Amino acid sequence: HTLNSMNLYLRKAAPDDSADLARLSGQLGYQTSPAQMEARLRLLLPNPDHHILVAVAGEKIAGWLHACLSATVESDPWVEIAGLVVDETQRGQGIGKQLVQEALNWASTKDVQKVRVRSNTKRTDAHRFYTNLAFLESKEQKVFDLILDKKQRR
Repeated sequence: HTLNSMNLYLRKAAPDDSADLARLSGQLGYQTSPAQMEARLRLLLPNPDHHILVAVAGEKIAGWLHACLSATVESDPWVEIAGLVVDETQRGQGIGKQLVQEALNWASTKDVQKVRVRSNTKRTDAHRFYTNLAFLESKEQKVFDLILDKKQRR
């Protein structure tokens, strides 16, 4: 738990946080229903390779962060910040920085040498945020998705 003068603390997310996490995801353009969010949380929360935190200011969830251990054949394992959002009404107060610091603390327990975050090229405020936290830009890439139809999902 982290506490500061704005009465902010961090804790692990819980399925009961689904509505707030879905609301905040919508602020970044990722529309998600509370039921969808709850299903995702129930899948991820028990997995020790996933770390999902919420920042609580007063009685309200002001942000969340999802970090996860990633591994591929071509690279040594790393921790990825898979998602981070701070309520648009509370940005610029250090909440995101505290969430990232807690993710870095968690990463230090995972025997990795790197923490990575990916950010859409249009999110220039996020780019500044991460470079101010000493993250270095390493590459730009394109993402290609293929949506499987129901027959292919079996």
